[in-house]
Amino acid sequence: MYLRDEEPDRQPRILLVDDDEVTLLLTSAALRERGFAVTEATGGLSALRLLGDWTPDLIVLDAMMPGLDGFDTCVELRGLPGFELMPVLMLTGLDDEASIERAYEVGATDFFVKSHQWRLLAGRLRHLLRTARIQLELLRSRSKLARAQDLARMGSFEWRGDSAGLMLEPEALRVLGHGPHDHLGLRRLLRSLVANERAGVCSRLREVVRHSTVLDTDVNVVMPDHRQRIIHIEAEPEFNEHGNVVGYAGILQDVTDRRLIEDKIRHLANFDALTGLPNRRQLIWRAERALEHARRLGHPCALLLIDLDRFKVINDTLGHGVGDELLMEIGRRLRSCVRHSDQLADMSIDATLLRSHRSLEAVARLGGDEFVTLLPEVADEPEALETAQRILEAMRAPVVLGGAEYFVTASVGLAMFPRDGISVVDLLRNADMAMYAVKDSGRNNVKVFQPQMSGKGREKLELESALHKALERGELVLHYQPKVDVARGRLVGVEALMRWHRNGELVPPGDFIPLAEETGLILPISEWAMREATRQIRSWRDSAGLDLKVAVNLPSRSFERGNVLDHIHEAAAAHDVPLSSLELEITETSLMKGLDEVMPMLHRLTQHGVGISIDDFGTGYSSLSYLTQLPISELKIDRSFVQRLDRTGGSSAVVTAIIALAHSLKLKLVAEGVENEYQRDVLLRLGCHTMQGFLFSQPLPPDEVVRWVTEFRRKAVARV
Repeated sequence: MYLRDEEPDRQPRILLVDDDEVTLLLTSAALRERGFAVTEATGGLSALRLLGDWTPDLIVLDAMMPGLDGFDTCVELRGLPGFELMPVLMLTGLDDEASIERAYEVGATDFFVKSHQWRLLAGRLRHLLRTARIQLELLRSRSKLARAQDLARMGSFEWRGDSAGLMLEPEALRVLGHGPHDHLGLRRLLRSLVANERAGVCSRLREVVRHSTVLDTDVNVVMPDHRQRIIHIEAEPEFNEHGNVVGYAGILQDVTDRRLIEDKIRHLANFDALTGLPNRRQLIWRAERALEHARRLGHPCALLLIDLDRFKVINDTLGHGVGDELLMEIGRRLRSCVRHSDQLADMSIDATLLRSHRSLEAVARLGGDEFVTLLPEVADEPEALETAQRILEAMRAPVVLGGAEYFVTASVGLAMFPRDGISVVDLLRNADMAMYAVKDSGRNNVKVFQPQMSGKGREKLELESALHKALERGELVLHYQPKVDVARGRLVGVEALMRWHRNGELVPPGDFIPLAEETGLILPISEWAMREATRQIRSWRDSAGLDLKVAVNLPSRSFERGNVLDHIHEAAAAHDVPLSSLELEITETSLMKGLDEVMPMLHRLTQHGVGISIDDFGTGYSSLSYLTQLPISELKIDRSFVQRLDRTGGSSAVVTAIIALAHSLKLKLVAEGVENEYQRDVLLRLGCHTMQGFLFSQPLPPDEVVRWVTEFRRKAVARV
């Protein structure tokens, strides 16, 4: 049913079930990139049909689907032979607590909040697969143990209330460590019990005899060789013809090994195998008990969610073995920051019977590089923040891995009970949002959950969902900003800038371009932009006789596919536009990522007449030696330098250096973001003649470009 030990190189088989074809496509593509073999199903019924003659290693179900939804599908597959223990991950909405609770009720193994955090989803799936393998191994061990018990040596005994007393068969004597001819009376047997249990066992025996009930108990016995063993005793009363109890008959069995295995099973079920920390199951149990105490005693408690920063870099670079060493060291450090309890909390006992709710305090590993610190009693938020600061301080010391020192930081989110949530699910979710707020603001810090974080999360999800549909709805448009040779008074081209008309409003590029890059939508959006730009070039030629060169921004991800030139060729050929009418703008930072792979592609593009421009030059990292090898035709001075020309001398020096560099390399030069005449005059004086910015024109819709060009040329003629 699961990935077997003898198949370590086989990709884990995932059945992904979602009625949203776009989400299905994106999720399956992301998982395939991360080493999973994904089979897709668009609904519950189709998934169940697939399971009729095929068994995956794990099933991922979307909770909300038309027809047979994720919950009903989970119920159906749990009824299929062989799927009782199949790991099932339910995908739920951000604030959908009811779906989360229902997912567990219908038999889901775990849940995952819908997002495009593919690394976290992949980590969660691998964690579930590891847990499933361990569970299967434990079930196999139990099965072997059950067969062994059938063949185990057991000894029978009888006890009579008369002078006959206790009579042990030879096999029973061997179980107790005695020879077959030894005589062992009841009094001597009781003296062999562990001293601190003797009185309790005697009391229990008297109660059993008094009420003529069945005896079924385990006792700790000290053997003649001083070993301590656990002996299981089962006995039933025997009656005479008058219905009176005359004695007991039963069996003895040494169950020490079985008890040790059961203890190990309980430990594996409740503790992380790698770090030895409590796992998600044990954490949730402890947290629920801690909340019960907090409600009853009226004090706050806190939950800290800790996520390692850039752990993936170390894991991917140095290997999973080194990554595991790092996680174990982090677990030890986190343990030292709290009153950590490694005691296995017995989930069968009532929380009121715990000696102290402080014994619930612990650090747990949720999976991957995520940890949680549970503080069952804190005076206030500052006390919880002190613990968070201790954790950050503990992270500052270098970690020695393979003889080398590495530095790891953490992002910590804090949620307080009852202020930030009244359930474990609430606290985990809100601490998670606070943690991601730390990630967004630079990492290596702690943030307390704020209600507005939840709103931002919902807004981002809504924006992401709408962006998926923006292309098919025709909501994306290109506006064009002129690039002007100020010295000669002529138009040299335009830059295509993307805009999104959503619900009658214009969404700024800064709000959706980063989201498109994060979700991977930037690729289809960029391909659309290229097609739209070539269509517009042809439209201007046919309708207004305009022959404009259009610069289109190209994301770094486009080079990863290796078919950039094919897409550009197709777009240009579709509208009979020469490739020389196009220019690609690539940011300096994007260009330097995988430069060795990108450079041959840039040469192919320039050989076909496509111009290459480095955008935002001066803001990223670049090696000037590479500039002499790159087939670029233009540098664009970033607007941040231009806007500070009238405020700082430093910007003037940087711009002067960039201009000198461009001239020495015989590259064209464009200054972005020119907004006033002073900036224009300084740039002219420094030797930069081509500019774009609001001083000349804001980005314009295609129809207004024609009017602007006509007016610009009229004024240019008038000046002559």
